[in-house]
Amino acid sequence: MHPFLSSVLPMPELPEVETTRRGLAPALCGQRIVAVTIRRRDLRQPIPADIDKLAGYTFVALRRRGKYLIADLDHGHLLIHLGMSGSLALVSTAQAWRTHEHWGMRLAAGGELRYHDPRRFGCLLWVDADPERHPLLADLGPEPLSPDFDADHLYRASRGRKMAIKSLLMDAHCVVGIGNIYAQEALFAAGLRPQRPAGSLRRTDCQRLHAAVLAQLEAALRAGGSSLRDYVNAQGELGYFQTTLKVYGRAGLPCQRCLAPLQQVRLSGRSSAYCQHCQR
Repeated sequence: MHPFLSSVLPMPELPEVETTRRGLAPALCGQRIVAVTIRRRDLRQPIPADIDKLAGYTFVALRRRGKYLIADLDHGHLLIHLGMSGSLALVSTAQAWRTHEHWGMRLAAGGELRYHDPRRFGCLLWVDADPERHPLLADLGPEPLSPDFDADHLYRASRGRKMAIKSLLMDAHCVVGIGNIYAQEALFAAGLRPQRPAGSLRRTDCQRLHAAVLAQLEAALRAGGSSLRDYVNAQGELGYFQTTLKVYGRAGLPCQRCLAPLQQVRLSGRSSAYCQHCQR
């Protein structure tokens, strides 16, 4: 077992959450929980009392739905969200508890899974039945890397919509897990302005955008996500997708294609950089 397995996600989008899952799953699956420690319950949603009774349960699988991690146990499921500043770490039981570590699960084979979250925007919930029918997950759209999300789905979802295409991409009812970073990068790659009304997209636009979304997410997964602040993967390594960013966080800088200054627009409370020449 690694002496320190962690993932810090200041803005957990699909590649960062999936990288976390891939890193922790081999270490957790098959491990029996021998003790649960709750140091603070008042996260985004209070940690329920059910969590205290998990001693004796075994991790069977760790999967992802959108930006949520689902830990399947031999009896029931845990629903985990890392919020804006949360991290999961598998550490030695001898390691002193850090400030802002709110819960931990000690494992029979050694080590303890701990959750660290200074801003307390994450959540840890217990689900007896099918977790995908939980209110937080039940109405989510398709996974972007699944066959259910294709250019036709994007075209149908955009029909008659006046909302900006970037806002639609970030709408979890349309497609899950595409956050601010990857929406901006996909729109640049597809040559579409983020503020363009979704309903104005032609079928060919949706085909380009769908291909761009897949390319950006797959590239980010290969790179281990984006380390814009202190994000590290499950082995404590930095992601490096941020070294390839073309528009995110670059407003006012030259476009890497045409050298024109990148513009900025605010949509749904989030800033978006774009090129007025390369994106239409």
